[in-house]
Amino acid sequence: MYDRRIKIFVVLGSVLLAVFLFRLAQLQLKTDTQISEKIADLRRQQGRSRQLKTLRGKILDRNGKILATDQPVFDLYISCRLAGLLDQRFNKAGILLAERTLDPQKETQKTIRKIQGDSEILQQVIEKSARFGAVRSELEDEIRIKNDQIWNIRLFQAWRKNCPQSPLYKQYKDNLLAVKSADYIADFENNFPDTNDRLVKIGKTDIVEMHQDLPIVQLKTDDDVIAAQIEFMNIPDVKIMPRSQRAYPFGSVAAQTIGWVSTPRQEDIQLFEDDRYSKYVSGDVSGRDDGVEYVCETLLRGKRGELYYDPDGNEVRLETQFGKDVRLTLDIQLQEKIEKYMTSYSLPPDAGPGLSVVIIDVSTGQILVLASLPTFDLNRVRFDYSRLINDAGRPLSNRAINELYPPGSSVKPVILIAGLEAGAITPQETMDCLPRRPPQGWPQCWIFKQHGQSHGSVNARNAIKGSCNIYFSHLADRINSAVLQKWLFNFGYGRRILRGPAGANSESQRNFNQAGGIISSSRPTKNIQNIDQLPPLVDDEKRYFGIGQGNLRATPLQVANAMSAIARGGYFLAPTLFIDDINDIKNKPSTAAGRAEPVFLGVSPSVLDTVYDGMHAVVNEPEGTAYNAFSRHRFSSRGITVYGKTGSTEAPEHAWFAGFAKDNSGHSIAVAVLVEGGKSGSNVAAPLAADILSLCVDAGYPGKNSR
Repeated sequence: MYDRRIKIFVVLGSVLLAVFLFRLAQLQLKTDTQISEKIADLRRQQGRSRQLKTLRGKILDRNGKILATDQPVFDLYISCRLAGLLDQRFNKAGILLAERTLDPQKETQKTIRKIQGDSEILQQVIEKSARFGAVRSELEDEIRIKNDQIWNIRLFQAWRKNCPQSPLYKQYKDNLLAVKSADYIADFENNFPDTNDRLVKIGKTDIVEMHQDLPIVQLKTDDDVIAAQIEFMNIPDVKIMPRSQRAYPFGSVAAQTIGWVSTPRQEDIQLFEDDRYSKYVSGDVSGRDDGVEYVCETLLRGKRGELYYDPDGNEVRLETQFGKDVRLTLDIQLQEKIEKYMTSYSLPPDAGPGLSVVIIDVSTGQILVLASLPTFDLNRVRFDYSRLINDAGRPLSNRAINELYPPGSSVKPVILIAGLEAGAITPQETMDCLPRRPPQGWPQCWIFKQHGQSHGSVNARNAIKGSCNIYFSHLADRINSAVLQKWLFNFGYGRRILRGPAGANSESQRNFNQAGGIISSSRPTKNIQNIDQLPPLVDDEKRYFGIGQGNLRATPLQVANAMSAIARGGYFLAPTLFIDDINDIKNKPSTAAGRAEPVFLGVSPSVLDTVYDGMHAVVNEPEGTAYNAFSRHRFSSRGITVYGKTGSTEAPEHAWFAGFAKDNSGHSIAVAVLVEGGKSGSNVAAPLAADILSLCVDAGYPGKNSR
């Protein structure tokens, strides 16, 4: 019994050993079997991947309205295999490979039949594509260009794999991409003189681009998409696939602020050049300066996904990471109403077309409206760019933050605060505005210039009410130059005050291309960060600063924000365009982006009362410079009190209105209105501002939406 078991064990062991030996011999001797081919195929698959497109984050307004988003667009794609049939090099390489198989006659005939049949399919696809807007000749040219690109890459890779011992390869071994195409082609031909031999080696070379589909025509309507699906449903080499396209639902509204996207430039490429899944590839877009699309590029841009194969041949998907959404403080519907009204507003023949309106929520510093006219359609800017860049109206410029203007009399409330706090004058002290020409080198009163009259003897309150140039030029002359600059600087003049959102600046150091302004006798040569960097203000120029002229320059945003600081009780707060937290809309200003709490400027209550009294009289008393413009609106009957200041400048001529409106609960908004070429703030800017404030009140600012 024992011997029998031993014999059975020996027989079984011998059988197993024979199986193992046979398998070992099979692995060692059959190098061209299906097993080795499978291994080679897996290796090719492991090196093959397809990266997916990035998906850009949305831009939203304060109420969640979409201002910019990626929308799906459907394209008709054909496989690169099918497109390659238009290139005889691809076909010849395929036939040569078939001739070198174990059964060359059979495989060659099979390959030729396949090429002929698929070529007919390709011609049908090209012909049918013309029904969806493609031009046959252009489509064929596009396919040939793509084929050339793929062939050249395969040729390079074939040289790299098959000529590792050539002197040229060794010379560029550490930097093969630096070798010139003419050189490696010549080297490849030298190493493999036979043309067919080279074609075979190129034909064996597999690259990622060969497995990517080629878009040939955009399907513009839903009907086109359905029709294409029916037309090509039985052709596996034809696909209908979506891609993202940036869309701007509000068109031209807030266009300069929102910004647009286009092909990445070198400065954009550097942002993500070390990040495999964020760096730009062909077909990607990047924000163009200087709107939100540009400033928030590092937030809006997502990370692309990827499809690749593991060593077992399984497809692995790395999911796309969407870009972050960016929420703005703008009320886009209010801005839309205001821009529409501004566009239709009847200006004097010599005024415009340049207009700007800025509206700020006083309690939070959030910008509700940042308007600049003329504007442009964000959905068409990439096509219209050449025309827009040459347009005399400068529609691409954001007048609210990019352009500098003499602020004119809109700056007088700040000049009065500086004079009263410096002790240069008291609220009740008067100056004589006489009906005569001033001494040479001094500004003259506008009322004398226009009507030959004067303001007479005026105090602080009435000087604001009547906008007396004599009073304010002499007052500014009394103030120490450095002190006057300090007050202007503290109210936000002479420096950039608008910041980017939390997270964007720290990564890219990007911000809006805002003008810093000028509060010195010469233009600063660098960005002013603190008051010690300011060039000096010479004494002889102070008198012109007192009326907002001379070298004094500001943006509409700076003027509106200075009014906001006055309305806030003498507290400065940098304006913001971004909401870092949804709770910030109606609460305290966010400090997440490094914004400080409101800074008290040291203005005494009595000084503020004098300024408020004068600005109230500008709008609400018959002799006020804006009374005629505002009286028809009866804001007081709506529970709204308006404080304002008109302004007119010469050389260049512009018209201003600036101020703030407050409701019975104490909520308020600040406003600045600029009309380029306007000759009178009272007659040109103030009526427009009154109508705009009426639109704001209708929308609940100030009022329910300010709470």
